[in-house]
Amino acid sequence: MKEFVIRRYRSDQPKGSERSALLRIDDEGKVLFADRHAESVLGYDASELEGQPVHRVLASRQDDPFAPANRHRIERGQDALITFRHKEGFFYTACLSLRKNMRDSDKAASASITQRDNGNMDPRLLASAEDSAAFGIWELDTQTNEMTWTEGVFRLLELRPGSEITPEQALFYCQTGQNRVRAMFRRCIRSGEPFTVELNLLTARQNIRRVTMNGRALKDGKRIQRLGGILVDHTPVMQRDQARQHAVQILTATTQATPDLVAAVDRDLKLLHFNQPFSHQFANVFGITPKPGDKLAQLLPDYPNERRLIERLWQRAFDRDSFVVEMPLAQQDRELPVYEFHYQRLTDGQGETIGAVHVARDISHRVNHATSSEYRIRHDPVTGLMNRRAFVARLLRTLEQKTHRESCDSLLYLDLDEFERFNDLAGNGTCDRFLRELAGNLGVRVRQRDALARLSGDTFALLIENCPEPRARKIAEDILELIGEFVFEWQGHSLRTTASGGLLMMDSEVPGNPEQLLSQAADLCHTAKTSGRNRIHTARALALQTDEGTTNRQVAQIRKALDEQSLILAYQSLKPVASVTWGDHIEILCRIPGDGKGQDELRPDQFLPVAERFDLAKRLDRQVIRQTLSWLDNHRLLEPRLKYCGFNLSLASVLDDTFADFLESLLQDSPFAPECFCLEIREAHATQYPDDVAVLCDSLHRIGCRVALDGAGASVESYSLAAKLPVDIIKLDRRMMQHFEHDPVQQVMVEALHRIAEVAGKQTVATFIESDNALSKVRTLGIHYGQGFRLSRPQPLAELTPAAVDLSTGRIGG
Repeated sequence: MKEFVIRRYRSDQPKGSERSALLRIDDEGKVLFADRHAESVLGYDASELEGQPVHRVLASRQDDPFAPANRHRIERGQDALITFRHKEGFFYTACLSLRKNMRDSDKAASASITQRDNGNMDPRLLASAEDSAAFGIWELDTQTNEMTWTEGVFRLLELRPGSEITPEQALFYCQTGQNRVRAMFRRCIRSGEPFTVELNLLTARQNIRRVTMNGRALKDGKRIQRLGGILVDHTPVMQRDQARQHAVQILTATTQATPDLVAAVDRDLKLLHFNQPFSHQFANVFGITPKPGDKLAQLLPDYPNERRLIERLWQRAFDRDSFVVEMPLAQQDRELPVYEFHYQRLTDGQGETIGAVHVARDISHRVNHATSSEYRIRHDPVTGLMNRRAFVARLLRTLEQKTHRESCDSLLYLDLDEFERFNDLAGNGTCDRFLRELAGNLGVRVRQRDALARLSGDTFALLIENCPEPRARKIAEDILELIGEFVFEWQGHSLRTTASGGLLMMDSEVPGNPEQLLSQAADLCHTAKTSGRNRIHTARALALQTDEGTTNRQVAQIRKALDEQSLILAYQSLKPVASVTWGDHIEILCRIPGDGKGQDELRPDQFLPVAERFDLAKRLDRQVIRQTLSWLDNHRLLEPRLKYCGFNLSLASVLDDTFADFLESLLQDSPFAPECFCLEIREAHATQYPDDVAVLCDSLHRIGCRVALDGAGASVESYSLAAKLPVDIIKLDRRMMQHFEHDPVQQVMVEALHRIAEVAGKQTVATFIESDNALSKVRTLGIHYGQGFRLSRPQPLAELTPAAVDLSTGRIGG
């Protein structure tokens, strides 16, 4: 809750004579209190305002004191100029300041716990406890030899409550241990020593129950007058133990009857069960005979590479329902059998993972038979992965299927960093073992549907099929992290390296030649290497592959413009269409200059794909903002007029955690207020990375800037984003507006999106307004701003000048 002071003044009034009113507003924007001066300032009596939304007295939603621009100014202790709507209908400007900021809180409730005397306990509670916990209470009077039971004991013996029965008759329900029970009773009466005994009872209905009976002496003074105790039913535990023993017997018989290697572990990699073939082969390979309860990680201290691979395989089994992998039990110099490992996750009754099991079948004969023919043709001889030929064929099948289905596929190209030094240090044989071990670890991390290949040397490729871009990026980052953490032990040396990767996103329009895709992915990988290694560079596949010379010239042209800070800046105006709004509203546009020697300017559709491909998009965004602010700093007369200055952000900037800090450092020395700058984020990026975009919006709001969702309406997610995403402006998609004036369905969709945005307190901008008819329909819907050639065309930024006024003494402005 906040208290605001509203001061209405006129320039002809002396200072200090302003009229002021006090409003108390809750966090939902509702007026809780208005003082007696509200009528003279706002035109409303206090009773008319209390309980009403504050928007009732505001000219528009951008005058809301809780809007980012106003909130940022007020929280810094500054006054905000707000346009109010008087009760009589006219508008006026008043000064708004914060008087008090209070946080609502609930009064904490007090509670206490005290011990209750059992003497006055409700018998129904005792009966309920005995029923749910399966126990009963008994008591024996040593003087009269009379025994009393609660209802729980009768229930355990399956007797009707209240049945007449003597202690001697009760002992007949004990199948064994009758004499032992008598002896314990006598000893307890004589010495007062408590007892506990487990018994098998045969109930009145001839059912066997496992129970525990305990007793203790109950003294009256120094004499033992009574014995008392509890009879607890453990029959479910007995039944579970019997079922477990039966299952273990079946499991042992089944696993011993197969020559396959069977082993089961818990979440700590402790061996729960294994058969004789597994024990024999484990001892043959590692020289250690395992025992139930051993931890696999502790059995292999002399085999660090195999230990890490085994741990990763079991960890993958815990995370997935099942998977299959082909490999020997260990990566050693000697020839070992190749097994087909089938891993299966183990879960409890609640679905929680409690362990995993694998069954490994010897397939050496199949591999050896295939080695001389098809296997060699399709697989890499060192790692056993796909070779380049098989991978290209798989990639071609995926491209042919893309014509029949909508999917988001991607291609990851990986190259190990500085792998050549391993050859100099350890030789080719050890490097082959390193690559074989690494390939096994990579095979564990990738999804079963995806294709992993070794193209050549230290270069790998992964085809990620039917996977959204955020998930594909996560897979690529996980693989990069795995390579960085992979350690290969060799003669006391720990060999490890990193990798650089290029992630190529393959949308609907991609080249039909797999080699062109591999070439583009390799270029992205090269960019990642030149940018510092140990990173992934991502871009979209180019449908029309340009020749390498043209691409290189364009990259050099972009780099030159960035280095020389010579980007060509232009602007396109946004015009108010629903109401008159004073000031300039512009969106900054950019082109890459030519060299004047036959090299033409580059338009955005030409240089943006190249900039993304060669990791220049983020640098380009920052240079556009830096040049614009520098130009504005030299034209300070524009400061009163500039109300909106929009910048388009690439995905690289959206995902950059340091972008908000960069912008804040630039705006500190700028004479222009932060709220006049707006960062435009594409709807496709917000759909793919909603959490990252929300964090960026909060960071930009913190420094006082606004955020726009650009291209809204391109997908069904737009309506949810318009309502929930913390943006200030909704810019409608160009494709939605192209057929707006003739398509009634598009008109309904535009109206719905505008209404959602308006209810959420956001402004809307209609793009691609090319005709008077489109402008008229946009104005009818109440959309706030319009943009398009009908309203204004792009112009050089240098033509954005303050208004000029010619006086007899000279010109002002211009």
